[in-house]
Amino acid sequence: MTRDYVHTMPYGAQLTGEGTARFRLWAPDAEEVSIECDTGQASTMRALDDGWFECICPAEAGTGYRFRLADGTVVPDPASRRQRGGDVHGYSVVVDPRAFSWRHTVWQGRPWHETILYELHVGALGGFHGVEMMLPHLVSLGITAIELMPIGEFPGERNWGYDGVLPYAPADAYGSPDDLKSLIDTAHGLGLMVFLDVVYNHFGPDGNYLGAYASPFFDASVHTPWGAAIGVATPQVGDFFVHNALYWIEEFRFDGLRFDAVHAIGNPGWLASLAARVHAAVGPERHVHLVLENEANQASLLGRDRFDAQWNDDFHNALHALLTGEDEGYYQHYHPALPKLLRSLQEGFVFQGEDMGGKRRGESSAHLPASRFVNFLQNHDQVGNRAFGDRLTTLVHAETMDAALALLLLAPFVPMLFMGEEWASRTPFLFFTDFQDEDLRKAVREGRRREFEAFTGFGGEEIPDPNAYDTFTASIPVREEGAGEARRHLLKELIAQRNKHVAPHIGEATASGAEALGDRAFRAAWKLGTATLTLYVNLGDTDITIQQPPSPSAAWLHGDAADVASVSRGSVPARRTVACLES
Repeated sequence: MTRDYVHTMPYGAQLTGEGTARFRLWAPDAEEVSIECDTGQASTMRALDDGWFECICPAEAGTGYRFRLADGTVVPDPASRRQRGGDVHGYSVVVDPRAFSWRHTVWQGRPWHETILYELHVGALGGFHGVEMMLPHLVSLGITAIELMPIGEFPGERNWGYDGVLPYAPADAYGSPDDLKSLIDTAHGLGLMVFLDVVYNHFGPDGNYLGAYASPFFDASVHTPWGAAIGVATPQVGDFFVHNALYWIEEFRFDGLRFDAVHAIGNPGWLASLAARVHAAVGPERHVHLVLENEANQASLLGRDRFDAQWNDDFHNALHALLTGEDEGYYQHYHPALPKLLRSLQEGFVFQGEDMGGKRRGESSAHLPASRFVNFLQNHDQVGNRAFGDRLTTLVHAETMDAALALLLLAPFVPMLFMGEEWASRTPFLFFTDFQDEDLRKAVREGRRREFEAFTGFGGEEIPDPNAYDTFTASIPVREEGAGEARRHLLKELIAQRNKHVAPHIGEATASGAEALGDRAFRAAWKLGTATLTLYVNLGDTDITIQQPPSPSAAWLHGDAADVASVSRGSVPARRTVACLES
């Protein structure tokens, strides 16, 4: 990383400092490529080896440019740092990464064990500036890291971000690249890390021109839910995404990346290489964290100099099934729920090579420390991929929700909250898009309805249209009066206890037993340094008797006086989590 925070790469546009810019495009299928600038400048690009085309021509920051293929097709730069007006079909813009003046240049990040994540959608919170304005609120709770859902340029004004087609260009609908840098700089000044969700497993359906001139970007022999897999085994393709990861970390100073659905990439060797290259480029003095979403539960990818952790869907799915009784879709694989939840609490993954839906899933994870797992009650997927975007808050009793949050924040894993959770928000988070092509709008609308036809109680015509503006506005989290302040107070208390007693030990925490106490009640314990953390959790509606109450010398981390007295006498009250430390 250079002192002025610029990532140098073989792709895209790079200012030379002499009134010109170097433009490069990898187009192995093209016979010739020319570049057109909005200044009227047009030049034929020089063909280099291995499918590369290059041109050095007059250009300054702010110059619009695009590439023209031999058949007349005009395409944006796949490594565009900015798209004019957010148009994925239009001009890319030359950007000077040195133009932003960073204030908090001594920031080196925070160690992984201090991480308390808060996932958010930038558009739903008012763009980069809107998120920047709410950072003091998050700091006051004790949050240490925000995680932005994908921000790569997408069609239209609103999108979850997983339909992005230009992964180097921050969505213009959210603000400029410098607006994003301002958000990150302000976060660092407040002691907050900033993570970014990146998508390397597919491109969106509108605005992706790579197939017209760089077909090796796709491996037609491997299919994913979005079509042909990305051909990361081809060096120029794999490097495109490695450079993207380094670009966000070096040029924007992100503190971590979350890699979306890497099981759809299907190349664990490339993933391991990506992690190694990022760590080598960053160096040991800076804390940069890499997190996977991986349905394959590949424990072998987690560890030192690899990926710090994985989103633990198993924990969420087992707990959700226990709380709600739901057994449709993927929840069918998590019944009976309590034994599976206890396995997750003691060993990380529920599925460690066992059959799931007719296929073996996962690798053994019992040897991994709790710090390798990111746990959550809600996230964009688990809420937004419900037909009506129901938050857990609307599905369970408020006291049960509080008990589940105590489990999340006091268990020795890395916890993540979803935007609005700290306000007890009941606002749905729906799936929304803004495709401009009517055929694509219709396909998305009808596909969404077909997706839920088999689910009880979901009428296809009632499911919100993803393309409707109201679907987006309905997804903006709203603070609950009264309940929101109570929830905020609870989270502050839980996070303070976590930071003091639990977080310093999660890298070495070892499970020391878990047992069911009832249909929806259990005890789980972990060795933290010289002490043992024990959580007594009752998510049911009736009190539960326990045979071995904690010792009289136990130090209580969570639970009001009445709850502590009850557990000390051998009874866990309904809808409560009570926590203690014993030496």
